[in-house]
Amino acid sequence: MTLKIATWNVNSLTIRLPQVIDWLAANPVDALCLQELKLSDDKFPVSELQAAGYRSDFFGQKTYNGVALLTRLETVAGVDAVVKNIPGFADEQSRIIAGTLQTALGAVRLVNGYFVNGQAPGTDKFAYKMQWMDALRAWLQAELAAHPQLVLVGDFNITTDDRDTYDPEGLRETIHHTSEERSQLQALLQLGLVDAFRLFEQPEKSYSWWDYRDMAFRRNKGMRIDYTLVSQALKAQVSACVIDKLPRKNERPSDHTPVMLSLA
Repeated sequence: MTLKIATWNVNSLTIRLPQVIDWLAANPVDALCLQELKLSDDKFPVSELQAAGYRSDFFGQKTYNGVALLTRLETVAGVDAVVKNIPGFADEQSRIIAGTLQTALGAVRLVNGYFVNGQAPGTDKFAYKMQWMDALRAWLQAELAAHPQLVLVGDFNITTDDRDTYDPEGLRETIHHTSEERSQLQALLQLGLVDAFRLFEQPEKSYSWWDYRDMAFRRNKGMRIDYTLVSQALKAQVSACVIDKLPRKNERPSDHTPVMLSLA
């Protein structure tokens, strides 16, 4: 039995719903984590996704942000203990949704996050990013203690190192590339999480996001900012982790593309 989990910042589910449904038909993953829904809960397409074979747990917000867990009805028996946003951290933004998936591999705690962008070092938004990351790390430490089989996915809005950006020197210490952001990501990993993508040999210049401008996708001027991190208890079960670039070629695509994790 293989458990497949994917993450995709769709940059508006209203616009991209047909693409999501088509992608699920071609890639029937057990769980798809979405970010940047950009719609309120009352607008969430529950019935359309159910018709596609998926249960929806979601945490929306009008115009901005929003996250969802889509779980395959055939293979995931249920989703328990759903949490929205970081407990104890006051936040007006809809950025976190977590649930415990009942799967053939047992209970798997799945945490889906749309991490703060941060705008630029020295801004209030950057300070918010640092505070949010501190709160996330403290909560995840407790989550890992309670749920040894844990997967953290999402749009992290951080590059791990120079391999994850098309212009490491030109962009050094700019947003997504600052020492502070990278230190925060390393602190998350030090909780006992592993970057599943880096468990395998990967092509050079493997990215998950490309700007809409300047023909960035065609020129592969991108960044890897979408991640699947697994707990130590799941590390040995990771059989694959790939970036699917095909949806970025769609008409009116998201600027992000899915990342797929396989556990066996």
